[in-house]
Amino acid sequence: MSELDLYDYHLPDELIAREPPARREAARLLVMYRNSGQIEHRTIADLPQLLQPKDLLVLNDTRVLPARLVGQREATGGRWEGLFLKSPRPGTWEIIGQTRGKLVAGERLVVPVTNPGTTDSAFPSELRLALIEKLPDGGWLMEPNLSGTHVELLGRFGQVPLPPYMERDTATATDRERYQTLHARHPGSVAAPTAGLHFTPELLAACRERGIHDAYVTLHVGLGTFRPISVERLSDHVMHSEWCEVPAATVERIQQTRAIGGRIVAVGTTSVRSLETASRTGQLGGFSGDTQLFIQPPYQFRTVDVILTNFHLPKSTLLVLLSAFAGRERLLEAYAEAISEHYRFYSYGDAMLVL
Repeated sequence: MSELDLYDYHLPDELIAREPPARREAARLLVMYRNSGQIEHRTIADLPQLLQPKDLLVLNDTRVLPARLVGQREATGGRWEGLFLKSPRPGTWEIIGQTRGKLVAGERLVVPVTNPGTTDSAFPSELRLALIEKLPDGGWLMEPNLSGTHVELLGRFGQVPLPPYMERDTATATDRERYQTLHARHPGSVAAPTAGLHFTPELLAACRERGIHDAYVTLHVGLGTFRPISVERLSDHVMHSEWCEVPAATVERIQQTRAIGGRIVAVGTTSVRSLETASRTGQLGGFSGDTQLFIQPPYQFRTVDVILTNFHLPKSTLLVLLSAFAGRERLLEAYAEAISEHYRFYSYGDAMLVL
C-alpha cells in the first residue's frame, strides 16, 4: 500500500450531492471532537450553539468567476474547452484546456458569447484567443483580442465551472446562484469555497447575537485546491500556486480574539491555508501573494483552532489537510459514519465541524 492509499475511502455514488439543498441552511452537520473522536449529528443551524461566545469565524470572500470557456479552433473548427486560471499581466490570460489534436503557438481559439445581455449590444459576439506560449504545467499563455478586464470578458463569454462529479455539461440558473457564497466580494476563483455556501445572513446574525464575530480572508481557488494527487508519496506532490490575502483588519481581529480567550474557526480549507500561510514564520501577520502551502501530517497549526468544512474527495489534498488537523484514522472513522448515516458529500453536500 502506498502512502496515498492511506487517504482513500469508498463513497457510494448516491451520496454525491449533484444539486444544492432546497435552502442553504438545510445542510446536516457532523460534529467531531478531535481529542476524543466523539461524534454528534446536528444541522448547520446549530452552529451558533456549538461554538462559544468570543470565537471568531474566518470566511473566504472570493467570488467564483465564469471561468469555463467553450469554443473551437479557428483553423480546424474542432471543439475546444478551457478553464481560465489567472491574468498574469494585463492583456494576457493563463488557461488550461483540452481539445482533440495538438495546439500550437500562433493559432487562435474562437469563443462565442454566452451572456449577451451583460454588455452593450454593439460588443462583438465572439472572443478570439491567440496562443502565445505553452507553460511548464501544461497550460497556455493566451492573448484575448478584445479590450477589457478578464472579469468583464469572462462575464460575457464564460460559464460557471462545475466539478465533473456534478455530471452536467452546463451550469443552470440555480448553479449560478447557489455555487457562490452570499459573502463573495472579490472575483478570482474557478471553484467555490464550499463550506461558505451554507452561510446566510440569518445564520451570521445568530452567531453575532451569541458573541461570535466574523472576519474575512481571500483565497482565489485554482488548480492547487482541487488538482488530484498523482504521486505515491505526499512529499512529492507540488501544489499549484493560488493567490491569497489576509488583511491587517483580520489579523487585528484574530489578535483581539486571542486576547479574550476565543478560538479561531476557519470556515473551509481555503481559509485554513490562508491563515496558516500568513503565520508560517511563527507569528501571524498581514499577507498578500501566492501560496503553495500543502498541509500534510505532521503539521503544527499556528492559527486555526476549529475547522468547518464539507466532505472531500478521496486521495485529495483537502482530505490530507483535514487528516493533519483531526488525525487520519479518526477522520476516516468519521467519514465512515457519515456514509452510514447517508450524509451528502462534496461541494453541494453537508458539512463537518472539527472541534
